[in-house]
Amino acid sequence: MQRAAVFIDIGYFGKVLKYCFDEPRIDFEKFSDYLCEDKERLRTYVYDCPPYVSQEPTDEEERRQENHERFASSLTKLHRFEVRLGKTAHNAVTGEFYQKRVDVLLTVDLMRMAWDRQIGTAILVTGDSDFVPVIESVKQAGVVVKLFYRDCYDNQGRAMTRTLDELLEVCDECIVIDNALIEDSAF
Repeated sequence: MQRAAVFIDIGYFGKVLKYCFDEPRIDFEKFSDYLCEDKERLRTYVYDCPPYVSQEPTDEEERRQENHERFASSLTKLHRFEVRLGKTAHNAVTGEFYQKRVDVLLTVDLMRMAWDRQIGTAILVTGDSDFVPVIESVKQAGVVVKLFYRDCYDNQGRAMTRTLDELLEVCDECIVIDNALIEDSAF
């Protein structure tokens, strides 16, 4: 049996669940196994950033941090799951928050597993075209790359997740995350 690994950008997948499916509770182990189909799931990697916490945390910041820790801990208890955490940074000038290191963590794991021939299939849940170069590289290592994605819009029609053609063109298979997949993976 061929082995596969699942790589989930939880920031992206969370937006898909929020804007396309009204935030259902997902059984991540069932979801990952479904994505692997008949392949052995070597491991699922979930990439995320803890929420920003200021030097003197507010009650809200502490609550968000505790909720995130519970979520990440619940994932690490699942069969063959790893959680990789980046950092959340804050731009004091613009007030915006942004993720750091998440793409690099995913890239390192994907490259290592592909070039060490640990997997024959890489299953990505993301919409980030920054991964195009790493996808091209792992395909050269003989790995089949499957992308699960969904473009979602808010009530005003603004794109909340948008998968660029460049990403869709480089992957071997592109599958839209549909209602049936979410329903089959929900608690």
